[in-house]
Amino acid sequence: MARYEIKNIYPTADVLKNLADVFGTTIDFLVMGDGEGKAQASLKDAELINQFKKISAPPDEEKTLVLKMITAYIRDFNTQQAYAS
Repeated sequence: MARYEIKNIYPTADVLKNLADVFGTTIDFLVMGDGEGKAQASLKDAELINQFKKISAPPDEEKTLVLKMITAYIRDFNTQQAYAS
């Protein structure tokens, strides 16, 4: 670990996978850091962020329904944008 922290040496994909396994996390987390912090940085609307946090609370069946509705909304929005051009 010190070799990667001190020097400008980057681990291979195999090493990243092993590190992720050891620390009980994902390669994405090791490389990109905290996902919630990144979401807050990319989503500027605080109300929207709070609503997405609430989505993680309901049972999986209800969460799946909400995600399907969001996906349908995005698909419809993209279709409208494509035909508006």
